[in-house]
Amino acid sequence: MMKVCKAVFPAAGLGTRFLPATKAQPKEMLPLVDKPIIQYGVEEALAAGCDQIIMVTGRGKSAIEDHFDVSFELETILEEKGKKDLLKVVREISDMIHVAYVRQKEALGLGHAVLTARELVGHEPFAVLLADDVIDAKEPALKQMMRVFEQTQCSVIATQIVEGAAISAYGVLEVKPVDGHDGRLFEVRNMVEKPKFEEAPSNLAIIGRYILTPTIFDLLEKTPKGSGGELQLTDGMRLLLKQEKIYAYVYDGKRHDAGDKLGFLKATVEFALKRKDLGGPMREYLRSLKLD
Repeated sequence: MMKVCKAVFPAAGLGTRFLPATKAQPKEMLPLVDKPIIQYGVEEALAAGCDQIIMVTGRGKSAIEDHFDVSFELETILEEKGKKDLLKVVREISDMIHVAYVRQKEALGLGHAVLTARELVGHEPFAVLLADDVIDAKEPALKQMMRVFEQTQCSVIATQIVEGAAISAYGVLEVKPVDGHDGRLFEVRNMVEKPKFEEAPSNLAIIGRYILTPTIFDLLEKTPKGSGGELQLTDGMRLLLKQEKIYAYVYDGKRHDAGDKLGFLKATVEFALKRKDLGGPMREYLRSLKLD
């Protein structure tokens, strides 16, 4: 029985939507309150049982490596000043995981980023998490998907219901419901990238969490590149559908699009409101705003 122990984080994108903030720092390191976006995803992967993290990075992404590495100078200063709480926080980050890094020399699409991790993944199933999709859930979304994988031993895609014309901004699934799962589990029949609203096969959008079998690597190598010379993961998964079943799971949780400016701001406010140290003052501040 196959188990998922490795999680791949594609993190080589340029983050142009957040310029100029991302001119000299990775968008994955932008903080939601006081924690970088990518750390939320890493913590989710760990909670789901993945003990090996693979970061697909590119030029200018060294801050990600530094964040998950030991910072001797900072730890020494905090220890000398007796700031034990902060020292604990810093050490927990570097002690959190074993991280391996692979360089994607050119940002040639999500499928190319996944293919870049092939040698580090090996011939075993693995998870892919897009850091931009921060999912707030009582039980980590990836852990929910792990149960489906354990039952089916097939690839699993995270999905959520998107109503109305907004569905055109997503990859959309054509599916068949699977009985006995409270309407949350579907067998994927096809997937369409950003269809017109009236042509969308369903209201189920693909979200940035995947569990994939290693067969995907051979298929990505054969997948034709799309517009801009990019290799799309969706195209590779369409080929995978011809060989294996793929399931889609409607996870229980709230997704924040932290790769969008407004989504990032909303996530910051909502995560602050959930904090014991910030929730009360934040509510008072929001109530004091005189909005037109």
